[in-house]
Amino acid sequence: MGLEIVPASEADHRVVDDLARFYIHDMAVYAGWACPAEELLEPGHWFASYWDPAAAARTWPPGWRGFPFLLRVDGQPGGFALVKRLRAVPRTYDMGEFFVARQHRRRGIGRRMATVLFHTLGGRWEVREMPANIPAQRFWRRVIAEYTGGAFTEAREAFAAYGEREFIVQRFCCGGERSWPPAA
Repeated sequence: MGLEIVPASEADHRVVDDLARFYIHDMAVYAGWACPAEELLEPGHWFASYWDPAAAARTWPPGWRGFPFLLRVDGQPGGFALVKRLRAVPRTYDMGEFFVARQHRRRGIGRRMATVLFHTLGGRWEVREMPANIPAQRFWRRVIAEYTGGAFTEAREAFAAYGEREFIVQRFCCGGERSWPPAA
């Protein structure tokens, strides 16, 4: 099985939007979202800030920067990760959105994708899950515990940047090679 985790280009934005329809459908169960009754779900505006610095400046706190990644399995789109850099010093990242298509789940692909991202974007990390999303909590606890050797914290917190909504959040540090993200 060929696995690629690559920075998503502007040309990949539409591919991520297409995958995001499945992601939003999966998340609706935990978030209480309703899907549109008479039109196609258009997630593009939800994730525009990851590609467009001007959109990020309008919608995110100052200093946040988006890094979209595309997962390809055997050359075909299989998922995505949308990572935010919350601070440049110290480098602090947030796993904003993370999705592996159903046909690729339970094969270690999500764990491999998360590990590549942690390694590539070394620094401090925050990974949040909705309190109702127990499967995501199990996944992230297992992946982060394995990656860090158990050196992480977990709490239930409200986040001002997300309208004071509560999340379960894991925090940890990793070295990383910093082979990719631009410094700006």
